[in-house]
Amino acid sequence: MIQLTELTPVQKDVNAPEGYMKATIFKSVGNLELVYKKIPKAKPGEVVIKTTATTICGTDIHIVHGEHPVEPNRTLGHEHVGIVYEVGEGVEGIDVGDRVMSGSCTPCGTCYYCQKNLPSQCIGPNNDFSNPGGWRLGNTVDGTHAEYFIMPYPKYNITKIPDNLSDEEVLLLTDIGSTGIAAAENSDIQIGDTVAVFACGPVGLCAIAGARLKGASKIIAIDGNEKRLDLAKKMGADIVLDYSLINPVEEILKITDGKGADVAIEALGKEETFQNALKVIRRGGCISSVGIYSGHIQIPIEHFAGGMGDHRIITTLCPGGRERMSQLMTLVSQNRIDLTPMITHRFHIDDILEAYQIFENADDNIIKPIITF
Repeated sequence: MIQLTELTPVQKDVNAPEGYMKATIFKSVGNLELVYKKIPKAKPGEVVIKTTATTICGTDIHIVHGEHPVEPNRTLGHEHVGIVYEVGEGVEGIDVGDRVMSGSCTPCGTCYYCQKNLPSQCIGPNNDFSNPGGWRLGNTVDGTHAEYFIMPYPKYNITKIPDNLSDEEVLLLTDIGSTGIAAAENSDIQIGDTVAVFACGPVGLCAIAGARLKGASKIIAIDGNEKRLDLAKKMGADIVLDYSLINPVEEILKITDGKGADVAIEALGKEETFQNALKVIRRGGCISSVGIYSGHIQIPIEHFAGGMGDHRIITTLCPGGRERMSQLMTLVSQNRIDLTPMITHRFHIDDILEAYQIFENADDNIIKPIITF
């Protein structure tokens, strides 16, 4: 029997002692640790989920780098598939043993922003406008990189998974799927539009799928990684441009006969790609910015048509909520989208720190890892 206190480092290939679980925590900038934590208990109105699969997001890496602050010892992770382990008093319609998932943003369903149809900006039922928003798991509450976690506002977020769908088929819907598709939805892509997607990481690839669903007739994918460009074709890109070999701005303007793209989706979060997106949109075009920026963004006035080009710049945070997840799972069930080609690596929870390192450094052509328990 292991003698331990809270946050004792995990012994690899050894099951957690009774009442404890394995959890990946943020210790300090640049420092993660896999530790034993006590299994949470469901209070009234709460549900505890036993995680069966999770994955690592670029936002988790921002946390590790200190670019997004969280409390020390916070369990990271916000994407999951799991099984209901415990149901607190007062929770109806959810049973122990249900196979479930939720979006990475967990709206309360009743606050000002939820009622304004902006669930990603949820500030909680007390309408606390200082609340940082609907992204809670792995941010303001303990997240999914653990064997168990508490689901915020389960009534509005827990979504039952149909028996005909596997964990891997639905896991990526919880964040990058919902986010990337929303980047296309929010840009108001019209049937026949030309769409340029800058950066073919996980969110950019999902944005390509979203642009195809919205009816874009020509989707141009820009990246410098051959494997990601190949995957972009599978997700629906018609033309791929390797920016290490060709000037993407010049090429997009050539492809569009000088008019420019109707929509440019920026999915990296860097000033260079943002400005390139601005350079290639037509008058009245839209930049859909879905990358997470860790520095300042400048808008050169010459590319902004002096503020007279009728341009739109929109941003998107992952839409959450039970109905959103149900709609996305319907797309999978009807073979309209398949995100599983993006799962390139698989790890056990004991090896999650290695998974973080590979993902952070983009080694071994990783796109998305899946962590199992």
